[in-house]
Amino acid sequence: LGAEILVSQPEGQDTGEVREQVMNVVRASFRPEFLNRVDEIILFHRLQRNEMGRIVDIQIEGLRRRLADRELHLILDVAALDRLGEAGFDPVYGARPLKRAIQTELENPLAQRLLAGEYLSGDTIVVSAASAGLDFHKRRGPVH
Repeated sequence: LGAEILVSQPEGQDTGEVREQVMNVVRASFRPEFLNRVDEIILFHRLQRNEMGRIVDIQIEGLRRRLADRELHLILDVAALDRLGEAGFDPVYGARPLKRAIQTELENPLAQRLLAGEYLSGDTIVVSAASAGLDFHKRRGPVH
């Protein structure tokens, strides 16, 4: 509740400045009897673009673990991580579109390459940003 108010805030503005507006929406949506049973109401700040990098890292780490099971290593350069973060960011939905962006831009093309036999056990897959998407390169052996 009140997400539309939080989304309309300028990036970086403190959520405390709109707390009363959000609470008005909450009070209009729930009966006082229910609200009296709630211990605490927390307002989350809206996700900012500069926070996407860490979320991308967390999502990519899961892919790295899956590839490690096949003895493959994955490296994404900063530009590739930034591209995924930008593609997966939405001011309204925050990082929710990120999984789809990673799947579409990274996992699906990578899966096609794996099925085609482009990468063998022990290879390192290096991903970098390109004008039309992501570029995939192979390095033989793990990265030290």
